[in-house]
Amino acid sequence: MDLIEILKLTGFLILSYLIGSIPCGLILTRLFSKGDILQSGSNNIGATNVARTSGYLLGALTLIGDMLKGALPVWPALSFSENLPQLNFFYPSIIAIAAFGGHLYPAYMRFKNGGKGVATAAGIFMILSPMACLVAVLVFILLLCIFRRVSAGSLAGAAILPPAVWVFSRTAGLTACALIIAVFIFYRHQDNIKRLIAGTEPVFIKKKNNYSANNAKK
Repeated sequence: MDLIEILKLTGFLILSYLIGSIPCGLILTRLFSKGDILQSGSNNIGATNVARTSGYLLGALTLIGDMLKGALPVWPALSFSENLPQLNFFYPSIIAIAAFGGHLYPAYMRFKNGGKGVATAAGIFMILSPMACLVAVLVFILLLCIFRRVSAGSLAGAAILPPAVWVFSRTAGLTACALIIAVFIFYRHQDNIKRLIAGTEPVFIKKKNNYSANNAKK
């Protein structure tokens, strides 16, 4: 590997972090909503808080944007590693962590007020290990439906991700990448974990209220 290749790979690493730093939720809410996402709900720029405070459409768009922040840098990184076999899965894993780190600690927001990383992690492993990503998403959906709390699904999905990556890839580098990302997801969910234990975590999927006797007569 010559100096030019090293500079290219280093430059793309920095670019991946900057792509991950794009605050999709903040941009969308400032363009299409009157509220300040940093002062609303959980004060988080992630899709869940955007959906709660600014509507499900903006929440869905934030989710897509955050997933793309993980997927777009990793996709070409796989091509780089194919052209340079000595990199194997090491370089895509480093790129994945850079993009993920950008989402958690965005440069454009002075490394503060980042998201919790779940959607970006999904975008990353949708490219790096699609089957493992599918398993994590299914676990997320199952726990969300059972407990009706996004954090419960997110934590369960993060917990199953590293073993699922190992089962489907048998690659130590990708598994280590998944483990690092899972640890940071748990770290960013510290307050959610405390609320889950205390039983005060907000419900995301609300059950439909039964009609009262008076309404039923109308």
